[in-house]
Amino acid sequence: MSFPNHKADYISEQDYLEREEISEFKNEYFDGEIFAMSGASRNHQILISRIVQKFSNHLENTPCVVLSSDMKVRADKGKKYFYPDVLVSCTKSDSNSHFEESPRLIVEVLSKSTRKFDQTLKRLVYQNIPTLEEYVLIEQDLIEIEVFRRADNWQSSYYYIDDNITFTSIDLTLPVLDIYQRVENDDMREFLAKQEITQ
Repeated sequence: MSFPNHKADYISEQDYLEREEISEFKNEYFDGEIFAMSGASRNHQILISRIVQKFSNHLENTPCVVLSSDMKVRADKGKKYFYPDVLVSCTKSDSNSHFEESPRLIVEVLSKSTRKFDQTLKRLVYQNIPTLEEYVLIEQDLIEIEVFRRADNWQSSYYYIDDNITFTSIDLTLPVLDIYQRVENDDMREFLAKQEITQ
């Protein structure tokens, strides 16, 4: 994510939406300023794919839909637009819309360039969306998932390689290891090496 250099970059919500429809690259919008989004790593993409697959299978016969990183979330009365890595919406909306306003669950995969923003300002904005029940942060360079739940007053809970994680907003429990299948990082390499020794 890159930051604009001066306030002359201020644009209106409507201008942002119009630009974004024809833009070759995705940009997030924060209080009148545009932030270009950087590309994602292989691990990042694998984690998104795993989450979308697991969530979609579980929600197949429900009113809920799983949307990935091309769908914006509108927040703070249009003062902010973000592209979460994965979101679940269970509210019927305009099929031609380019943004969601009522997510039930949001997932962000952390990267070096977005970590601080995802953990602080973006989290606070998301938590003020009335429909949001869970905010999930997934590490890609180690095996660790942090979940904030409205039901727990947005206190964080951590999950590691031997844990099961329950996404209470969609009533789905998964082994953490299941989410990290095919991800390559030191934690996974250590786990797989131990598995080979015990076999």
